[in-house]
Amino acid sequence: MRKINLEPSWHEILNEEFQKEYFISLTNTIRKEKETGKSIYPPGGLIFNAFSKTPFQDVKIVILGQDPYHQPNQAMGLSFSVPKSVSIPPSLRNIYKELERDLKITPALHGDLNEWAEQGVLLLNAILTVKANQASSHKSLGWENFTNTVISKISSEKKNIVFMLWGNFAKGKSHLIDSTKHLILEAVHPSPLAGGKFIGCGHFRMANQYLIDNGLRTINWQIS
Repeated sequence: MRKINLEPSWHEILNEEFQKEYFISLTNTIRKEKETGKSIYPPGGLIFNAFSKTPFQDVKIVILGQDPYHQPNQAMGLSFSVPKSVSIPPSLRNIYKELERDLKITPALHGDLNEWAEQGVLLLNAILTVKANQASSHKSLGWENFTNTVISKISSEKKNIVFMLWGNFAKGKSHLIDSTKHLILEAVHPSPLAGGKFIGCGHFRMANQYLIDNGLRTINWQIS
């Protein structure tokens, strides 16, 4: 993480953050952990993958996760997404179930959500890295300062964005969003631990209707 390779539009928006003490400290901590042999996910080249796949000017929807998957080969820098070669995680299975209920979309056979990201869905984790086999292990490093700035910048500098906040952690970010010019959709987390209450939220249909109402191209939620 010596050099931040970020998509140009995001680099312009976030350049000041990279100079701040907290960001320098967190990158130094991650580098030292790697030097001592610790496995950190996702791989370095994918830490900022959400920004690479969805340039600032293209953002239409933000789906906020907490932190990356912490098992080998799962994390790919996009919230809720896993590579095609990896089994679909339970939370994503419930997301697919809701898509099928809400929009009659056949569940994909894999968990790679790149197709959403390339249409303007920013798949953002609030914490961008994690130690292997240790969920939330990088929670205190400063990533939330960085991603809170991301959310605030989207809110202040864009309009008519849909923010999908699932679970109490994500809902806690609502204060960063100007609800007078954006749509905030809140639901329980899609995790099975929520008892299936995510199913029935209707967020995907509501998001596309909001885009239509504001003259924007809808998202094709069908994963090929």
